Parts: sequence; structure tokens; C-alpha cells
Amino acid sequence: MRRHWAIENSLHRVMDMMFRDDECRVRTDHAPADFTTVKHMALNLLRTAHGKDSLRMRRKVAAWDDDLLAAIIARP
Repeated sequence: MRRHWAIENSLHRVMDMMFRDDECRVRTDHAPADFTTVKHMALNLLRTAHGKDSLRMRRKVAAWDDDLLAAIIARP
């Protein structure tokens, strides 16, 4: 039971709050799986970025600052 809620709180809730996953209208062909893969990659990159900001704030700042976005993407 605890393992289920750990997954729910660490992944599903984060995906819903950051990317509004429950409101996603992508539903045809391979698009849902492809779109989910891209969102998971973005989330993993944001988690590896340094800083004390929340994931949502890191995403916003990366969208505003091209240099930060390039640094996050180029991070090993």
C-alpha cells in the first residue's frame, strides 16, 4: 500500500501538477506514448538541475532563460 502511494506522490501527482497530465487531449495513434516519453524526459532533466527552486519554478525559469535551458539539457 505504501509503495503505491509513493509512486502516486512521486510521479503521477508531479506529472499532473507540472504538465496537467489529466487534462491532456492527445489521444490518437502513438501520440500519447510519445508525448508521455517526452514529458518524462523533461521531468528527469529538471530533477537533475541544481538549485532549491521547485520543479515548477525550474520549468518556468528554463522556459524564460535560453542559457539555463541549454545548461539543463547539456547536463550529463
